[in-house]
Amino acid sequence: MTNQTWHTAHQKTLTRGQRAADALRNGMGSWPFIGTFILAMAVWATLNTLILRTGAFDPYPYILLNLFLSMLAGLQGAILLIAAKRQDGINSAMAQHDLDTNVASKVEIDRLIRLCEQHKTMISELHDLIQNRPGLTPTTHANPS
Repeated sequence: MTNQTWHTAHQKTLTRGQRAADALRNGMGSWPFIGTFILAMAVWATLNTLILRTGAFDPYPYILLNLFLSMLAGLQGAILLIAAKRQDGINSAMAQHDLDTNVASKVEIDRLIRLCEQHKTMISELHDLIQNRPGLTPTTHANPS
């Protein structure tokens, strides 16, 4: 039997698209992405405002940049929804696994409680037998010296 966790087993069932959505989600939600994004916006604005004053390919108010940003936002929204939908499926499966584990644990705990009750009854019966037997008391039985 392998010592494979549920997460490891689940990772092997992911499609290429699901793995890509997770990778993109993780990348978009990082400080390096934010830093790179801010740097790219600054370079775009600097390039089109200061460096290429007369021959700027996207002069102020940066309509082409706005188009790219709108497309990026649309794609990011779709990617995040794909990743969130998959994460909901994972959460649901994990909740079901937890429920199954809890139910199995309750059955086992109930069995152990019944066993403890049986042991308690047996000990009580043994104690009564020892008490009712002439010449044998719990102290004489415990110390045979």
